Amino acid sequence: MDMSQRKVALVAALELEVWPTVRHWAVEEREFSSKRFRFYENERAVLVCGGIGAEAARRATEAIITSFNPVAVVSVGFAGALDPSLRVGTVLYVKQVIDAKDGSRAESPIGSAVLVSSDTISSSKEKNTLREAYDAQAADMEAAAVARGAQAHGITFVCTKAISDEFGFDLPPIEGFIAVNGQFRQTRFILSMIVRPWLWAKVYRLAKNSAKASKALCKWIDQYNHPDERYKPGLQLRVNAR
Repeated sequence: MDMSQRKVALVAALELEVWPTVRHWAVEEREFSSKRFRFYENERAVLVCGGIGAEAARRATEAIITSFNPVAVVSVGFAGALDPSLRVGTVLYVKQVIDAKDGSRAESPIGSAVLVSSDTISSSKEKNTLREAYDAQAADMEAAAVARGAQAHGITFVCTKAISDEFGFDLPPIEGFIAVNGQFRQTRFILSMIVRPWLWAKVYRLAKNSAKASKALCKWIDQYNHPDERYKPGLQLRVNAR
């Protein structure tokens, strides 16, 4: 395939992160490694929502690379702030991603922030531990796995994240509502929260923060809706052809 015809691949965790943008894109379902993936596609980009966590991100990254042979892979989605000065809706261009499991690091050709990928980042205590250990500005659960997949195929890796929860915010208990395939069991979560009124304010704040982060992230993703722009001005990157 001609280099100029290859698209940028975007890997997110959940549709709620990117829905305001991808709802206008074409949708196609494909099976890869005995699992069905839903791909959103336009003239310049293709996006997949793989689910929460490293394993879900790894599968989705492999599926989108194998299926579309992209020119670059971008990890997009929400992140928790490790820097107390970061506010909900801030979009970070990540220069370096650190895997908390083994300390490995992946570099991006654009950005300046440091992000650490960890299995758990729900409490302010956990955020502070990650901040002190890695001197990072934000944390997520998927970027390191996406980076590893891109590196394995010799493809440029980029990471853009929107802050969805600030440093001092303790998330509601969501770990028990993540399915084996990485999907969030939203109905079960809502039913569980209904009988826990002491958590209502926190859940409301989480929903409000998520909407704000999604709006900011989708504003960045919208660059791929314009055929005359290859990349966002000021964020040009060099791509590695395979």
